[in-house]
Amino acid sequence: MSEAAAISIRNVHKTFKGGVQALRGVSMTVDRGQIFGLLGPNGAGKSTLVKILMTVIRPTKIDGELLGNPIGHTETLRRVGYLPEHHHFPPYLTAEQLLHYFGGLEGMRRAERLRRIGELLELTGMAAWRRKKVGGFSKGMLQRVGLAQTLLHDPELILLDEPTDGVDPVGRREIRDLLLHLRSEGRTILVNSHILAELEPICQQVAILVKGKLAREGSVAELTADRQRWEIDCSGDEPDWAAQINGLCCTTEGALLRMTMPGDGLNDVQIVLDKARADGRSIHRVQCIGETLEELFLRALDESEEAGAASPGAASAGKDGK
Repeated sequence: MSEAAAISIRNVHKTFKGGVQALRGVSMTVDRGQIFGLLGPNGAGKSTLVKILMTVIRPTKIDGELLGNPIGHTETLRRVGYLPEHHHFPPYLTAEQLLHYFGGLEGMRRAERLRRIGELLELTGMAAWRRKKVGGFSKGMLQRVGLAQTLLHDPELILLDEPTDGVDPVGRREIRDLLLHLRSEGRTILVNSHILAELEPICQQVAILVKGKLAREGSVAELTADRQRWEIDCSGDEPDWAAQINGLCCTTEGALLRMTMPGDGLNDVQIVLDKARADGRSIHRVQCIGETLEELFLRALDESEEAGAASPGAASAGKDGK
């Protein structure tokens, strides 16, 4: 397998009829073998971008590659699995019949379909419902069958549009576990979602879209490195020596004194601990705390608003509303 990025796109634009700019010069890279989170509020252009990658929507302008070939290359698309947000399955088919139908569309032989269908229904926890009609399935069950359909032809790259939307907490955890399993097999997964808590534990890299523009891209650790802080909880009141420590801030948290300082001040942390012990204080907690994905996301939105990064017409991401 080539070591080239799974997705490499540059300067992607999409303007819908009426002059609505859904995407305005988006560039990003998704490395192979990772789970990549595509984040943004409703109307940011996330689904539009995914549909462009799958050639469901024609871009106004794009330059880039998918699995090492130009965007839209037909044979390359056969190596991609795609689960749209609002997928609709014929309600009169059973889960097994549905997968046979999609496998036939992929040109899979019957013996191969039988093998893969059995494996995937087990993998997605749907084996017990294989002969039940999908019209009676819950949203979570439909998402699991959708994931099985997405994986049927053994894709290298998987694009998932809001895969946990409407799924209960147990189902979301099971889908997260499935994505981690797929990554362990060497697959690349791009997940489009606005549910940040679902992505933070599993994504190696994220991109944040705001009103059609890329506001942030990188690992969560990289993007939040300058927002780390140290917190030290100890007994007693604010000490006289607190003003001598650069960036040290003291607050009262219940019966404890909380001392907060910048994340790069490890040497100063040692000084604070030494001084606190010399005062005879009890140290209850020392912790380095990073910015959460939600905090990073909200900061990106605030900074975009302050910079006036978007025109009024860009607030809608086009016909798909994403």
